[in-house]
Amino acid sequence: MKKLYALLPFLGLFLIACEDDTVVETPEPTPVEYTSGTADFTKYVAIGNSLTAGYSDNALFEAGQEASFPNMLAANFALAGGGDFNIPFMADNLGGMTLGGTPISGNRLILAFLPSGPAPTPVAGQGSTEVSNKLAGPFNNMGVPGAKSYELLADGYGSVAGVAMGTANPYFARFSSSESASVITDAAAQGASFFSLWAGNNDILLYATGGGTGVDQTGNINPATYSRNDITDPNVFANALNLMLQAMTANGAGGVIANLPNVTDIPYFTTVPHNPVPLDAATAELLNGAYTDYNNGLLLAQSFNLISAEEVAKRTISFSAGEGNAVVILDEDLTDLTGINPGLINMRQATADDLMVLTSRTFIGTLANPNDPTSINGVAVPLADQWVLTPEEQAAVETALTAYNQTIAALAASYDLAFVDANTLLNDLKNGGFPQADGSVVTATFATGGGFSLDGVHPSPRGYAILANAFVAAINAKYGSNLPGVNPLDYTGLYIN
Repeated sequence: MKKLYALLPFLGLFLIACEDDTVVETPEPTPVEYTSGTADFTKYVAIGNSLTAGYSDNALFEAGQEASFPNMLAANFALAGGGDFNIPFMADNLGGMTLGGTPISGNRLILAFLPSGPAPTPVAGQGSTEVSNKLAGPFNNMGVPGAKSYELLADGYGSVAGVAMGTANPYFARFSSSESASVITDAAAQGASFFSLWAGNNDILLYATGGGTGVDQTGNINPATYSRNDITDPNVFANALNLMLQAMTANGAGGVIANLPNVTDIPYFTTVPHNPVPLDAATAELLNGAYTDYNNGLLLAQSFNLISAEEVAKRTISFSAGEGNAVVILDEDLTDLTGINPGLINMRQATADDLMVLTSRTFIGTLANPNDPTSINGVAVPLADQWVLTPEEQAAVETALTAYNQTIAALAASYDLAFVDANTLLNDLKNGGFPQADGSVVTATFATGGGFSLDGVHPSPRGYAILANAFVAAINAKYGSNLPGVNPLDYTGLYIN
């Protein structure tokens, strides 16, 4: 210690000696020079559906469009020669649309704090976006919410008159070049030097969010009963995607294409448990008594070799006192026994392998008949097919997804495009998430994870930023560019008003 004290005078002299007027300048960091590599970002056009448009919180609105991943890409492209990026903005931040003054779509969702707890609730007011008020284009963001792959090729898909007839898309009708135009012809007519294509999500999603409809248990489409909510035939999808790529690359444009995520990974299917029903002992006993005839009927059917012991076990309904009772559902893949007993309908209790859709959270426990307090949906009254995606229906989704993604990967190679593995990205978001610089982690947890909006299907702005970075990484790797990407923390994880 004495030695340290002895050094203090010398240290003081040293400090005094350093106290002069010399200013030490910190050298400026060398500015980064961003390059496009072998790509040409002069004119960028984005083609796709709601994910391209910036749809969020169950609506398309101005702030969401600004936070679309193509708009983020365009900002990066501008650092390396990219030009303007025009967006067909909605008229406000409400999101609702009218056709001839009649509302045809609802407003965006916000998290409202109700007496019963926080709940996604549409914002108040009437959206001022009128479909018939045509916007003057052309527009670089050609994302059209709701469009299936082959619909992007359909002539007249932007017809205002066709919207009322159900043959056209109201979002595209607002900014199509003519009543007879298709999305891809309007996109190709701009002579893009670079494009992004992310299409096909709705070819599976509409089937899945509807609880699986119109497709038989082998996953094959029945042409006699086909509806728009069915899974698109993989050959139809492949042909549509190929035609779009032919149109967009005709003048030698470069581009990026993404595969499709598994829709069963999104919060729409991972939020509501299969067993959300709490019961007291008296109610459980009452319910078990009510289902006795059904359970005994199953045993009788087994005795006649109409169903197996395994199916009897699968269909037997039983409740107990306490939390964690599974809901009762209809399952079209069970053996139809109604021919021998109309009371033996295709019902069973859900298991952990079933995926309840997000909207079931406000339906389970309501009354099928307001005048009958015992007609509880999901308990005394089985949930219809629309409320659950069964394992057989999930298998149909998986089969189509595999075929679609094989097509996308093959076409990306054939057309020499950058490729984004969005399927793996979404799976990573669900299983662990993406750590951020501030120590937070963006996950797929509904409402609180930061990655998804309140509709449980579409990303939040922060989720779109993570997607944009995946696109940037793929573009840099393919074309030798050095685009910086975006900081997800610059974007909100949830709109709060």
